[in-house]
Amino acid sequence: MIAEAGHYALILALTLALLQSVLPIWGARTGDLGLMRVGTSAALFQLLFIGLSFAALVYAHVTSDFSLVNVVENSHSAKPMLYKVTGVWGNHEGSMLLWVTILAVFGALVAAFGRNLPPSMKATVLAVQAWISVAFLLFILLTSNPFARLDPAPMQGDDLNPVLQDIGLAIHPPLLYLGYVGFSIAFAFAAAALIEGRIDAAWARWVRPWILIAWLFLTLGIAMGSYWAYYELGWGGWWFWDPVENASLMPWLAGTALLHSALVMEKRNALKVWTILLAILTFSLSLLGTFLVRSGVLTSVHAFATDPRRGVFILAILVLFIGGGLSLFAWRASTLKQGGIFAPVSREGALILNNLLLTVSCSAVFFGTLYPLALEALTGGKISVGPPFFDLTFGPLMAAMLVVMPFGPFLAWKRGDLQGVAQRLGVAVGLAILMGLLTLWLERGGPALAPVGAGLAAFIMIGAVVELAERVKLFREPAASSLRRAAGLPRSAFGTAVAHFGVGVTLLGIVAATAWQSEKIVAMKPGDTVPFGRYEATYVGASPRQGSNFSATVSTFVIRRGGVAVAQMEASKRFYPARQTPQTETGIKTLWFDQIYIGLGETAPDGTIAARLYDKPLVTLIWLGCVAMAFGGALSLSDRRLRIGAPKPARRAAAQRLQPAE
Repeated sequence: MIAEAGHYALILALTLALLQSVLPIWGARTGDLGLMRVGTSAALFQLLFIGLSFAALVYAHVTSDFSLVNVVENSHSAKPMLYKVTGVWGNHEGSMLLWVTILAVFGALVAAFGRNLPPSMKATVLAVQAWISVAFLLFILLTSNPFARLDPAPMQGDDLNPVLQDIGLAIHPPLLYLGYVGFSIAFAFAAAALIEGRIDAAWARWVRPWILIAWLFLTLGIAMGSYWAYYELGWGGWWFWDPVENASLMPWLAGTALLHSALVMEKRNALKVWTILLAILTFSLSLLGTFLVRSGVLTSVHAFATDPRRGVFILAILVLFIGGGLSLFAWRASTLKQGGIFAPVSREGALILNNLLLTVSCSAVFFGTLYPLALEALTGGKISVGPPFFDLTFGPLMAAMLVVMPFGPFLAWKRGDLQGVAQRLGVAVGLAILMGLLTLWLERGGPALAPVGAGLAAFIMIGAVVELAERVKLFREPAASSLRRAAGLPRSAFGTAVAHFGVGVTLLGIVAATAWQSEKIVAMKPGDTVPFGRYEATYVGASPRQGSNFSATVSTFVIRRGGVAVAQMEASKRFYPARQTPQTETGIKTLWFDQIYIGLGETAPDGTIAARLYDKPLVTLIWLGCVAMAFGGALSLSDRRLRIGAPKPARRAAAQRLQPAE
């Protein structure tokens, strides 16, 4: 009965979404406030019913209800409780239900916290959001029903893919979907602005917090996915330019450009056309990522769908919303006025250059990802576009953007002084050069570009610190005065500096992990000692271990540096009998910002084991920098100006009337 209730709740949610997609926008056109308010109630009740449906599926997995096809194919009674819960979205049907649940959460948040929005704008935004809900609810009900029954019900399930039985699955997909789906709000605001004909600085202030929320979660989702692949797949890398990875990177690049463009629009009432177009394209790329992963076009641990009908349905959704959004933009673009005028050398100019480099980088990833798929579809031929292509196209573009990035915050709006900015960044430039030279001296014989990368990372980090120091006039005024200035700075200023600092941290981690890691592939018998990088590994031996739904052979290693033991590590080979599937679990030891990484290969009958030993200096900075970026976004989001949104026109007019005449 609970499964049927969950299915029925989805049908009720679809009915509410249909009402929400029509009545509020009709009310906005006719000026009927009652119809406009239907959107708020429908969005809140839609979340209620979709939430009940999602809870019903969680209950079915937790209780091992093997009368449901979804539970049989993705669960097992012996599976740990954590993975019973996370297994809900470790499959196609459950992941799409999570997708619409998060979509409903965002719609309800707009309904609950959009009180500052004009009624017609809020009604139109909620209606556009409901159009997306209708499309995906229909997709679930018609092609991907998670509550399909199986008769007779088996006594046991097939278990979840062992690769997905990991804590990373509990975190990565929800974070990624919060980013993907969060950009639907930016799309809804853009479509509503085009329909309403209201695109101004107030609109930018309304939409910017939603862009920031989506960007923040997508940043964390990509970082978590990268780290999960790094330790779970056992290949020792953190990014492979896999199409599924690229599917999440593209909306992040476009979303970063959108975030900066919305800032210019809010501050200077400029870049309206670009901001609206980026809002449409960012969500379009999120939909494209959903299509690539869920349509069966790609074969990956992420790609669950194999039914061609699902791919056709998602493709139709893609065409509808991307085509509809771009058509609406083309229809109304001629009515958009650009707003403020500014010189090329200005903060606006720096942000435009930043956006150009980001969008061209996104285009390079887009074509590198889709060209092989398009070629195969048209000609049947198969080619592989891998890291060399992306390194030669994406790398230089991002390097140029990173060089420009510290200059932007120092430039004034409308017209900046580039020579003055260069002087203020002199300390950062000097320390960056020193960092490059120090790196060259310490790592003689390494890649030639590594010192340049390390110097650039230092320039970005120090530039962020110098920008804050300049704003509080550190060392130019008494300490008490600088502290008062720091206390008076908006949180968004600190958030921007922290996020930019995080970019430098991530870059330093990438340079170190790429240039200076040591790898050794060896065959070891118990008692053997092998040097690798800065360490020595001694293979102690292997022992059996029993898990809740797997058996394992655990290999133990002692790691020494300079003859002193610094760690004891375990790596294992697991076997999951329900799926008859082996799985390798890597051994990882974090020592400050460095990591020692051990991956296992095959074991010979005489007990010899193949092992990959890595010494990875500063590799954790890659993900710590991403966390810093997200924290910077959260810090900016906590700024009161972003939390309260744009002031209501009535209040602003009243305040102006109360001001004394000059």
